Amino acid sequence: MTQCYRLHYAPDNASLIIRLALEELALPYETLLVDRSTSAQRSPAYLAINPAGKIPTLETPQGPISEVGAILIYLSEAHQRMAPQIGDSSRPAFLKWLFFTANSLHPDLAMQFYLHRYGPAEAMEDMHRCTSQRLVGHLTLLDQLSGTTSWLGADHPSVLDYYVATCLRWAALYPMGETDWFDLSAYPKLMRLAQRLETRPAVTAAIRAEGLGPTPFSAPHYATPPEGVAL
Repeated sequence: MTQCYRLHYAPDNASLIIRLALEELALPYETLLVDRSTSAQRSPAYLAINPAGKIPTLETPQGPISEVGAILIYLSEAHQRMAPQIGDSSRPAFLKWLFFTANSLHPDLAMQFYLHRYGPAEAMEDMHRCTSQRLVGHLTLLDQLSGTTSWLGADHPSVLDYYVATCLRWAALYPMGETDWFDLSAYPKLMRLAQRLETRPAVTAAIRAEGLGPTPFSAPHYATPPEGVAL
């Protein structure tokens, strides 16, 4: 394997999931900081490779690709690891839960972080409660699933493991002072998943690169990255 990927990232953003997958796959890659403090994700140069102006973007030999779920599928197929492959009887269920994470869990977390974008100030309390209830439901389903398949909570991590673990991190941290709805101990299987991943060399590399602290999933602290600003 000689090809090198280029990951456009910001610390403790969705690009973290892709970094973790690249590290777990032991693939060569370069990183390019997208400085959110200056809205670099909306610069002409960045929009030229990702017109949606979102992070991450992964430059591949086939061209740039964005959207976390799409990148994870691309990497797992290109390198035949970290996910059931085409023809595997477990692949449909894996895809279902990967898209559940990408289309339900992750968006509801983002909504919780940025409620002011979704309604007037007087509706914030109700919106926070409703979003929290949905998130509890999402995590409960994933907790029930974890450990029952070869691709969530198993001995060898999948791309979905890293996606879910990163979501657990964000649920515990963001938005500051408004995470009382979340208690990882309420999801014992997901807690075991998080703790198991923290022993992986891939996570050690991500901790060092993004200043995540020693327990980034099971007992996270705010990032203190050596480059860029975690927003």
